[in-house]
Amino acid sequence: MKRVYLAALAAVVALGLRCGKDGTGPVAGNLSVRLTSPNSGADSAIVLTITGPAALTGVTPSAGLRLFAQPLGGTTTRFALTGRLTTNTTILTIGVANVNAVGQYSGTIQGVAQANYALRALPGGYALTVIR
Repeated sequence: MKRVYLAALAAVVALGLRCGKDGTGPVAGNLSVRLTSPNSGADSAIVLTITGPAALTGVTPSAGLRLFAQPLGGTTTRFALTGRLTTNTTILTIGVANVNAVGQYSGTIQGVAQANYALRALPGGYALTVIR
């Protein structure tokens, strides 16, 4: 009987320690911004906007890309990246206050330039995806 009592007590204590810690609270971290392009490797600059529920806490370009950014703050931030842009790769890593809100972040492309920096018409096939 004493073992049953101790096992029940241990279970209650363990459950009590977990109370309020359901793992759904804000978790700061990084999200990746991936580019889909019909012209993989043929583009060398992109202007984009990231929108989310809170201000970004940081931003890092992927290797080989140079970043130009407005000061972080607010829920919308505009960026320009230069360098060889390839499809299905992460072009930007953004720091956020809550990675669990990944579905609330989005990216919009304002313009893409070819290797000679001539502005490319965006006929379709270009997209940004924010992933965890």
